[in-house]
Amino acid sequence: MNSLSPITLHAPFSTRYGRVSVKASIAVEQPTKLALIKIGTRGSPLALAQAYETRDKLIASHSELAEEGAIQIVIIKTTGDKILSQPLADIGGKGLFTKEIDEALLNGEIDIAVHSMKDVPTYLPDKTILPCNLPREDVRDAFISLSAASLADLPAGSVIGTASLRRKSQILHRYPSLNVQDNFRGNVQTRLKKLNEGVVKATLLALAGLKRLNMTENVTSTLSIEEMLPAVAQGAIGIACRSDDDKWQNTLHH
Repeated sequence: MNSLSPITLHAPFSTRYGRVSVKASIAVEQPTKLALIKIGTRGSPLALAQAYETRDKLIASHSELAEEGAIQIVIIKTTGDKILSQPLADIGGKGLFTKEIDEALLNGEIDIAVHSMKDVPTYLPDKTILPCNLPREDVRDAFISLSAASLADLPAGSVIGTASLRRKSQILHRYPSLNVQDNFRGNVQTRLKKLNEGVVKATLLALAGLKRLNMTENVTSTLSIEEMLPAVAQGAIGIACRSDDDKWQNTLHH
């Protein structure tokens, strides 16, 4: 049985509007005894940060879980992580980030699942529930650019990268002279790398994710809710378990 410990790599980039830094967490396997609880998560640095936050809160509330190896983080690659060449809307929507994790939960391969709530479909799979959420982070979007202080400062024809139809529609409604690359997919680090390489002039990311990754130094400006309406449940992390699992339902409630 193995557990996972993160190593963080940090590469800063100096820019006119501050640094743009790209961090990457690498999961390192370490031998442990049989785990008391298995936490399922995607493998991106942000997903792992959310899983570790969940682990730490469980340990703080339940002393028996503080023993080394009592909690195991299980990384599950989802369809949304595997197919990066097409927009999400074309291949099935946001549920593609939760499908395999839900299956692992129902099959008993994990005990609880950690989800970004904005990736969770409106209807949960049968026999799963979401008994709790972690305290919600900032719901706003962050504007990130190497050459402009805000969306309004971008010259006509500038390309903005986003995989979000919500962001694309609002950007083009307010700034029709801008262009949007709407298959700007990948984790936070991948998107910042593309920005540094000049693939796009700017991008928008959830401020909550940057805060959880300790990467707010990348933020050029924060968009008000009036400027950019956030996604439903942005900044919220949900913890799912099986509906017939009274043990973990009670644990998560307390």
